[in-house]
Amino acid sequence: MKNIHSIILDKPISIGHAEELEKRIYFISANIHQFQLVKDENSITGIEVNLLQGTDPVGIEDKIKSVINNEIVIQKVLPPRVVWKSDKRNTNFQDELFDELLEREMVTEMGEGQVCFGEKMISLMDNLDRMIKELTISQFGATEYRYPTLISTKTLEKCGYFNSFPHFLMFVTRLHNDIDNYRDFLEDYKSNNGIGSYLLPHCQNVDYCLPPTMCYHTYHQFQNTQHDESQNRVITSIGKSFRYESKYHRTLERLWDFSIREIVFMGSRDFVLESRHQFMEASFALFQKLGLEGHCEVASDPFFCSEDTAAKIFNQRMQELKYELRLKVTSDRTIAAASFNFHDHFFGEQFNIKRGETEWMTTGCVGFGIERLAYAFISQHGLDEVRWSKVLSEGYGGVAN
Repeated sequence: MKNIHSIILDKPISIGHAEELEKRIYFISANIHQFQLVKDENSITGIEVNLLQGTDPVGIEDKIKSVINNEIVIQKVLPPRVVWKSDKRNTNFQDELFDELLEREMVTEMGEGQVCFGEKMISLMDNLDRMIKELTISQFGATEYRYPTLISTKTLEKCGYFNSFPHFLMFVTRLHNDIDNYRDFLEDYKSNNGIGSYLLPHCQNVDYCLPPTMCYHTYHQFQNTQHDESQNRVITSIGKSFRYESKYHRTLERLWDFSIREIVFMGSRDFVLESRHQFMEASFALFQKLGLEGHCEVASDPFFCSEDTAAKIFNQRMQELKYELRLKVTSDRTIAAASFNFHDHFFGEQFNIKRGETEWMTTGCVGFGIERLAYAFISQHGLDEVRWSKVLSEGYGGVAN
């Protein structure tokens, strides 16, 4: 049974705020089942929310308006600056593509934002990742590492993740290692006939989280090190990353559990900025070879629930600290498949990574979402594996160049 509540905004807000508002609403409350922005030609005038039964609509309205007032309306609406656009192609996008993947058993849904991949999709993703890895090593001299899955809570604290992205955090815990605690837990488990939130008091370990991205492992790896001023490094890795996506999880576009190929640049400011620029150019050339239509634009991270959210977003965009490569998945919709980021000396200082005696190490990173990249690939090239092989061979030719 629907429980629709209409929220009329105290003052209409710019239509330019729609994207920032839409990507926050489900994080405002788990009791919001669905929502729709109410718009006129130039502004957002209200929001219709479908709430779970028993939810206090006034409380939800207060929360939504608080986020709007504290994080949305104070943002400056800046049209995205496009720094690269691919050639146009006459792509025939397939409707219900994800359903087709399910029907062909190329993927299987395993839970919220979790997907099992069959051999064909594994092969495609491995080939796409291999191209990026070979480009990274052959053209940038990268060294590859394979990191553990878990990341320490202290590492995420140093990265500022708790202050900026609390909505994405996924913690790992365990039962406190004490025989009495194990016995008490087993008694609770038996009496409750299953697992529930009652187990939390039995868990005291908060030392680890699931990693939201791979580059944090690299900064942790090199913490408390000093490097020669002439020494620059390029590090690459691939691994599973995890971000809680609430109800935003969608097909292969937005998963809780996904893979990132990461490249980290460490060295002088000039080296990092030039490397990022060169890597962007090399990536654009590769995706042109792969026949993928899209563009790259100035972007910002999804900061949330902080007094300085708007300032962080504005600062990122104005300084062009982040670019996003967005690839088409339908004729009128794109997804972010890669990002190109500059951190200045933030991580060098946080992790005590020195360049010479006194200078903090400058860093930047590039991250490719492998599942998103594969989904954009099949969205544009279809499900014909013969065509995949032909396109991928073109891509390998681009890497070799």
